[in-house]
Amino acid sequence: HEHDGWKKELQLPPKDNRPQTEDVTATKGNEFEDYFLKRELLMGIFEAGFERPSPIQEEAIPIALTGRDILARAKNGTGKTAAFVIPTLEKVNNKKSNIQALLLVPTRELALQTAQVCKNLGKHMGIHVMVTTGGTTLKDDIMRLGETVHVVVGTPGRILDLASKGVADFSHATTFVMDEADKLLSPEFSPIVEQLISYFPKDRQIMLFSATFPMIVKNFKEKFLVKPYEINLMDELTLRGVTQYYAFVEEKQKVHCLNTLFSKLQINQSIIFCNSTNRVELLAKKITELGYSCFYSHARMLQSHRNRVFHDFRNGVCRNLVCSDLLTRGIDIQAVNVVINFDFPKNAETYLHRIGRSGRYGHLGLAINLITYEDRFNLYKIEQELGTEIQSIPPVIDKRLYVAPSALDDAQIQQPNKQQALITQKQQQQHQHHQQQQQQQQQQQPQQQAQQLPQQSQPPMPQQQPLPAHPQQMPPMQPQQMMPPYQQYPQQFAQYPQQYPPQYQNMPGYPPQMNYYGQPIPPQAYQQRPMPPQMQQQPPSPYANQPNGAQAGRGGGKQQANGPQGPGIKTVS
Repeated sequence: HEHDGWKKELQLPPKDNRPQTEDVTATKGNEFEDYFLKRELLMGIFEAGFERPSPIQEEAIPIALTGRDILARAKNGTGKTAAFVIPTLEKVNNKKSNIQALLLVPTRELALQTAQVCKNLGKHMGIHVMVTTGGTTLKDDIMRLGETVHVVVGTPGRILDLASKGVADFSHATTFVMDEADKLLSPEFSPIVEQLISYFPKDRQIMLFSATFPMIVKNFKEKFLVKPYEINLMDELTLRGVTQYYAFVEEKQKVHCLNTLFSKLQINQSIIFCNSTNRVELLAKKITELGYSCFYSHARMLQSHRNRVFHDFRNGVCRNLVCSDLLTRGIDIQAVNVVINFDFPKNAETYLHRIGRSGRYGHLGLAINLITYEDRFNLYKIEQELGTEIQSIPPVIDKRLYVAPSALDDAQIQQPNKQQALITQKQQQQHQHHQQQQQQQQQQQPQQQAQQLPQQSQPPMPQQQPLPAHPQQMPPMQPQQMMPPYQQYPQQFAQYPQQYPPQYQNMPGYPPQMNYYGQPIPPQAYQQRPMPPQMQQQPPSPYANQPNGAQAGRGGGKQQANGPQGPGIKTVS
């Protein structure tokens, strides 16, 4: 056992005791040491908290180490990133100073996250990782590439820019990985990616990872991949650990319903999705007014602001994040256990990526969709495409479906058991008289009404609730007092609570349906709204181009320039 001495010196993180689903646990029983990886890499793997490979890692790592092309399809949140980072780092020779691998991702946030995984796993290996995305200065990247860089992580546009200028030399890079390949091969990116491949050597290895594989990926495979090894770990598309519900609401009830969910659910951290950048900002302001801490992030913000929000949210500074679909792909924040679709997505792919933000790495999560009358067909279509069932939201949601057992208190553990006992009791007593069953139901009613959704109540009063150090044992979310604005943030930083940007303070187009706390909207709110443009377009008048009163009908006569009906022409016979 002498060769195992290095294990004793490892600085292992605290063990994560949360239960995991079969997406992650149904393995063949391999160990990371079975792949004959370098000891420095194994040290990084164990210190990052990895114990044994997940199913996608078991399939991908040994094949990737042989240098064969890979086409891997696996669910979000099952350890895809490590499945390509581990073999990539293993094959890098740190004695050479040239670029040896490119990891291509579609979004800036995912690039930062992937680069961080590379740095964490390879911290003992002396490998230099560089991340480059649009939104950062080109000069810094050029200076950085003048030094030693072994692995480049980035987004397609910037990488092609560096390669075409001759700044980044990929002629010795034998590994080319595409994460979220379906997005990278969409019409906006595919010409860039195909151009990029021409800068790589002929004997390169291409690895594609994605949750969905549309036809464009198959066409790319036939054109560029050589006898790829195909991995498919997708029995059903949605994550097993995520319980999905929908609540049928009117547009104007959404904020009130969200307020009720906040007060009833035991939220660790939540991500709330909207379909437009304007609605993201308005909803973030509304949540702040309700007394909950809230950040927002969308594509029209400065990159440095987005990075700051992402970093602080991941570190538990704030419980809630409102964002557009910018953050749907691959973003991994373990403490998120609730995702709320404030606006229902338009297609199944977006829905799948959104709900994959909870239930990361086989843990438990909850996805709640607020459905309006117009969304009902979309809901049915997405259920059919994904082969999943989205249930109507019950009056009481069992906390064991989405809260780690360590964070449940005794009362919460006992309550669902009580309900189960009542159900079995009913089954045993079905032959008894109908009236006895009615009496039992009446006894249960007071318990269920205590947590009924949605409950028409006043907004809760803000209370101060400090966040614990470990994100897995956060208490139920309570409305929090306004947090002091951080001094180190740039001015006009999109972070709540803080001063709202001046252009939105008295916004004329503020959606009236957002002005909702459970009380009816005053009629003045509607009267002050501008008339829709289609109602303003009236049929052209035959007298439009003539001076007022120039033609006064058939009989001529007296003119009334401004009668009670407004400007008009009145004829008197």
